[in-house]
Amino acid sequence: MDTQAIQRQDVELLAPAGDWDCMRAAVANGADAIFFGVEKFNARARANNFQMAELPEIMAFLHSYGVKGFLTFNILVFENELEDAQGLIDACIDAGVDAVIVQDLGLVKLIREMSPDFPIHGSTQMTITSPEAVEFTKPWGMERVVLGRENSLKQIQKIGDQAKLPMEVFVHGALCVSYSGQCLTSEMWGGRSANRGECAQACRLPYDLMVDGEQKPMGDVAYLLSPKDLAAIDIMPELIEAGVTSFKIEGRLKSPEYVANVVSKYRKAIDLYFDGNKVRPSKEEIRELEQSFSRGLTHGFLDGTNNKKLVEGTFPKSRGVYLGRVDQILRDGVVCHIDAPLKRGDGIVFDAGDPTKKEEGGRVYDIRRKGVKIEAKPVKAGSSISCQAVMT
Repeated sequence: MDTQAIQRQDVELLAPAGDWDCMRAAVANGADAIFFGVEKFNARARANNFQMAELPEIMAFLHSYGVKGFLTFNILVFENELEDAQGLIDACIDAGVDAVIVQDLGLVKLIREMSPDFPIHGSTQMTITSPEAVEFTKPWGMERVVLGRENSLKQIQKIGDQAKLPMEVFVHGALCVSYSGQCLTSEMWGGRSANRGECAQACRLPYDLMVDGEQKPMGDVAYLLSPKDLAAIDIMPELIEAGVTSFKIEGRLKSPEYVANVVSKYRKAIDLYFDGNKVRPSKEEIRELEQSFSRGLTHGFLDGTNNKKLVEGTFPKSRGVYLGRVDQILRDGVVCHIDAPLKRGDGIVFDAGDPTKKEEGGRVYDIRRKGVKIEAKPVKAGSSISCQAVMT
């Protein structure tokens, strides 16, 4: 990849929006484009989603700020749904939607019959993991491909060098233990289709490991299929130089606060690169990302396949920031050595080291150092303190 040819205007920060508040948060914090779904035909049925009738208002809002809008149509479409699908595509064209994100090749064919030049982006659920797969999409006139999350940085660079089509890559958010969108566990267990955004997240449940018919002791590891979350903010320069042109943040089920925080961090990382500064994010910036939502941050598959790094297995949900260790339990509090800032009002959870036991935690209402009450300012990392919490 000729890094001298990369221009700031060629690189896009693409943010999620599950509702109007998230859309406004993304725009306000520097997103170049937004992806969103409507009430039907997208892989996030649990999101609030928008209504098809809102498309003109959505696009007018985004375009007034110079932001693009992409509609997610990233599902498999059944024959009895084709008429409704055609109606939605017509509405997108009329409203000025900048592109649709598509998985189903039959839908791609339908769109091309309706419009020879309406922009189509190949969804990550197409599982594009090779230059040959990108070449396969070219006769359909796709404007861009969203590479599978399962690609390594080296594979992305190879695809970019050989395929010569704009590449979009996920850089932050949840990971699927299967190939994205291909898991049938939820469908088989409970009739909830992951492809339609109804995933029951069987990967987040505890499991026993059986080897030759015998249960293998796993200690505090119980969530054997639950991946950590993706965070590539510290390797943004490498991704830009690998030829990635759109950096996608997962999170159409997340809060406006999450969207604002994550978008602002990646906006800063991209801008610093083009200002000639390849500085990595600070510990405080990583901590703020962890506080928004984190099952533990990882590069996912970008460093290659390493299942032990991808799945820690001790918890399945957001844990926030690692705070420190408990040195002593008192009658009315605990003595802790902390590795991150702490203040009154913060929520904490105590990890007993056994994922089968109920977690205890609450809000901190008193912090003392050597018996002296500490006032409003946060306690710095590296301190040894005693704290009291209202347990929940």
